[in-house]
Amino acid sequence: MHIPVMLSESLEYLGVRPDGIFLDATAGLGGHTGAIAERLTTGLVIANDRDAESLEMAKRNTAQWASRIRYHHGSFGDLKAALEENGVELVDGLLADLGVSRYQLTEGERGFSLMADGPLDMRMDRSRGQTAGELINFTPEQQLADLIYRFGEERRSRRIARAIVRARPIHSTGHLARVIEAAVPRTSKLHPATQTFMALRMAVNDEQGELDRLLAAAPDLVRSDGRIVIISFMSLEDRKVKQSFQALARAGRGRILTKHVARPSPEEMKNNPPSRSAKLRAVEMK
Repeated sequence: MHIPVMLSESLEYLGVRPDGIFLDATAGLGGHTGAIAERLTTGLVIANDRDAESLEMAKRNTAQWASRIRYHHGSFGDLKAALEENGVELVDGLLADLGVSRYQLTEGERGFSLMADGPLDMRMDRSRGQTAGELINFTPEQQLADLIYRFGEERRSRRIARAIVRARPIHSTGHLARVIEAAVPRTSKLHPATQTFMALRMAVNDEQGELDRLLAAAPDLVRSDGRIVIISFMSLEDRKVKQSFQALARAGRGRILTKHVARPSPEEMKNNPPSRSAKLRAVEMK
């Protein structure tokens, strides 16, 4: 079952009102989108996602509020097009949950999971871009080590990259996980390939570049007194969001609503373990 992270906090900081227009920049399976739509009467929520398969699932999950939702398949760099497509110039609130959906992580054929053997894909948008397999099998060793260290914060990146290059060609997620586990044996409950898989996913999907594009575009898509709410799960992402919101405040363009980062309640962390690393920040535009 899909459980949207920090749902009540998201709705509170967005300031959802019945006649408002809202943009869910990362609709995923539709948890936040549906909750926003449920609170609307004459309002509208535009549900955007770069993963076409997730978006189709979101449509099914939010079917009862379909009259209040418009769906758009696109990346963060395409958000203005999502608004224009629906005759909207500015929104009252923009929400982005930067986490990877449970569907992507557990569906073996998507290639995100090291627990379910599948093709080395990892693309959120399977219609374009380089796969993880192409990245793994053709990237020079030093460049691969740097990538794993930078995005995965994996201290053993050089040893892992060396093992990957020696084992090429690597054909599946299971094969890659075994190669890494043989090179750097397990020292904790965490599988030794976890951080490498995360790094590859981030690189394949240009997640840092996508976040940069979101932070650059969002202020120009939200009306005065409208709000931007972003949920991140990694310190690297949270730092970028924090610095972006601080820059808006210094420029007199925004008022930070979360002077201290908002975290999930102990109850949510217990009932929905993936929420444990979530951090929410919000800013109100001026």
